[in-house]
Amino acid sequence: MDGRGDSQHRHAGDESPPVPCRGVRRLHERHPGCRSFRLPGSPGATGRGPVARRVEEALSYSRPYGVAEAMELVIARARAGAAAAERAAVAAEVRGLIGRSGLTRAELASRIGTSASRLSTYASGKVTPSAAPMARMRGVAERAG
Repeated sequence: MDGRGDSQHRHAGDESPPVPCRGVRRLHERHPGCRSFRLPGSPGATGRGPVARRVEEALSYSRPYGVAEAMELVIARARAGAAAAERAAVAAEVRGLIGRSGLTRAELASRIGTSASRLSTYASGKVTPSAAPMARMRGVAERAG
């Protein structure tokens, strides 16, 4: 508890800032229709950090009216945004490897053991390749360069 009576979740050995539970409730009470807000020290860009994990833990045993859904939405949006950014980064790398290889997409696809259409889905970001095709693409691009 601090001087204002805010309860905070804190775990032994945890160096990250505590989650101010009562402050979240007050924010929701003041803005009941608000479905999008960001907290100081919020789950962040990925939704996978220590704050997100503590919020999920708190929500697993306490479902404060209105706040639980809002916090789950914040975390889900952060995770979806991070996943989209990760897919875009992998697709950009695939396009770069295609260019550096000096081969056509069909030739590169044949050398890494996939089809040209599958390679196209990797380059567009519709499908994220596993580690094996990525390693093969990197190897072909290195040998060509």
